[in-house]
Amino acid sequence: MQFIVKNLLWLLLLGFPAAVLAQSSTLPQDNKHQVLLDRLDIKLQRFENLNVLTAKPISRKAAVLLGEYADSIHKAGSLSLSAVDKSNLRSLFMNNSEWVSGDKADFNSRKPLWNTFYKTKANFIEVNQKDFFLALNPVLQQQLSFESGNTERVFLNTKGVAFRGMIAKKIGFSAYLTDNQERAPRFGKQRVDSFNAVPGVGFYKRFKTTATDYFDGRGSVFFNATKYLEMQFGYDKNFIGNGYRSLFLSDFGNSYLFFKINTRIWKLNYMNLFIELTPQTIQINAGDKLLDKKYAALHHLSINVTPWLNLGLFEAVVFGRKNHFEFSYLNPIMFLRVAEQQNGSADNALVGFDFKANVAKRAQLYGQLLLDEFFLKEVRAGNGWWANKFGLQLGGKYIDLFNIKNLDIQGEVNLVRPFTYSHFDSVSNYTHYNQPLAHPLGANFAEFIGIIRYQPLPKWSGSLRIIYWKQGLDSTGTAANYGSDIFKLNSSRSAGDYGYTIGSGIANKGINARLLISYEWKENLFLEGSGLYRKVSKPVGANYPPDASVFTVGLRWNMFRREYDY
Repeated sequence: MQFIVKNLLWLLLLGFPAAVLAQSSTLPQDNKHQVLLDRLDIKLQRFENLNVLTAKPISRKAAVLLGEYADSIHKAGSLSLSAVDKSNLRSLFMNNSEWVSGDKADFNSRKPLWNTFYKTKANFIEVNQKDFFLALNPVLQQQLSFESGNTERVFLNTKGVAFRGMIAKKIGFSAYLTDNQERAPRFGKQRVDSFNAVPGVGFYKRFKTTATDYFDGRGSVFFNATKYLEMQFGYDKNFIGNGYRSLFLSDFGNSYLFFKINTRIWKLNYMNLFIELTPQTIQINAGDKLLDKKYAALHHLSINVTPWLNLGLFEAVVFGRKNHFEFSYLNPIMFLRVAEQQNGSADNALVGFDFKANVAKRAQLYGQLLLDEFFLKEVRAGNGWWANKFGLQLGGKYIDLFNIKNLDIQGEVNLVRPFTYSHFDSVSNYTHYNQPLAHPLGANFAEFIGIIRYQPLPKWSGSLRIIYWKQGLDSTGTAANYGSDIFKLNSSRSAGDYGYTIGSGIANKGINARLLISYEWKENLFLEGSGLYRKVSKPVGANYPPDASVFTVGLRWNMFRREYDY
């Protein structure tokens, strides 16, 4: 990664100084406008940038272009938008005003605080001069929860700052920094103890014995080498897919250092992602140990084969060298599997295929197929060969159910065979900072997700999410390996080479259901109440926390909501 930082980045900056164009920062993780963007994607159906939402986070500029296109054809009478959609569209423009081409007078506050703060409704401080744009906002999340049977107080205390900007319309930048104290529900605390990691973050310290204390810091620099070539160098998260989960790359785990090149031209969008990762270690929270590094290179190519159908190709390789990058993987065109073979290595290579289809301006079908290892002869034999490692996702979204405006549903199925994402080398498994890079369950599971979202009024919204899963676990208190724990060496499998199916090992079933009601009191300031119920089967001898019933009230300002969806 040092090579990328010191050489490749500077070569790109110096090699195209005359061609650098305005570069947009990206929408934050789980931003409130994602539902609107998904709805517009479905309603427009034939929008030429159909692939714009597959690789996330998407740029603010792309989001505004999508919104302005929808607004223009709505005003022309070719697209129906509800009052809530129009309000959400206005909010999208207000929160990304640097890219709005129309009139912005409505974004200004009538009474700025001390004539300095909140001159615009969306940003605490906003500077918009000829060669400099800056938006700065406080970040806050306070959650207080009651968990049945738990005598300890469950809470989340987050405070920090987020800002973004642009210099001379050539260099974009963004940063996000929060300080957090958290005591999760008992099942969340058990995951921290089991993985030696707090979901979604990295280094942490113990707080009040059973709680955690951690920073969440992210930042990026953005620039364009040409009109079609977008680049980002940062420390943050990425997500590839159209579903609630991703089998390719998710934002569930910790942030990482990366360099991303995104090429958008014609009907194509091609992303190159080069990442520095941390292998599995027991010293995550030691604080005085220099952790080793491992690396990954990922490609994702998507093409609009028809105005309503998008197909994608994914490939990734995770590898360990003694703290240096494998330079042959920097080739943005060469297939990574070919490079891996040419190196004579046995790095962990994965490939995948995905699709998204918009139907009748009401529905969207999507899916992913991930291949870790695959031998057709063994699949046909049906003997459960261990190395047939693959995952499958199928899902769908339907908007305005029963012709009720802004009542949307989503259903998703995720299936991952045993040993997928694992490797015979513990450094090269598909993980980072003691957490999976893809699905939080790891492997050897079937998962079913159902989501209902309803926004009856611009300020009021609610959602019901139900997650049901079945997974095969290892024997309690032994070194058995039936393929669910992707941190274990797949060479240590317990039942030889054959007989592995989804659910092999000790059968475990679980359900996680959450009801959320949210009220946006001021722009980006939410008052929320939620109820969560989680129940898992408890194999004999297994150390599982009691079933959870958690009731939460909270305040959230300028940030994503902390979820416990595992």
